Amino acid sequence: MESTRLSAKPLSIGDVAGQTGLSVHALRFYEREGLLVGPVQRTSGGRRRYSSLDVDWLLICVKLRESGMPLADLKRFAELVRQGPGNEAERLQLLEDHRQRVDAHMQALDECRSLITWKVGVYADHVARGKADGLWDPTRT
Repeated sequence: MESTRLSAKPLSIGDVAGQTGLSVHALRFYEREGLLVGPVQRTSGGRRRYSSLDVDWLLICVKLRESGMPLADLKRFAELVRQGPGNEAERLQLLEDHRQRVDAHMQALDECRSLITWKVGVYADHVARGKADGLWDPTRT
């Protein structure tokens, strides 16, 4: 019995844009840059036809890019996946390195949020007490 995913009807570039949140332009860029794991099928008229597996891969790519993975790393990851079995350790290392960068970024953002929360509290307190005049006023000496 054939998988439903593999037997699903091909998707147009517009369909894929809608499912992934990527623009048509971005999808063409991803293809041109070698970020897909397989070739995009074409109709006899040259129109792109994507599979549900293409969509699944693109959704992973979207999250990796949103989390700040450099384009070069995403290209390398896609290349490794295209090569097939035997390079899983290198794929793992790419993902581990990226996770460490994301963790460090999240920690830095958490520190920023803490400072902002403190500053909001300072301003809210002063405004509530009617004593906000002159808070960080560069015109006052």
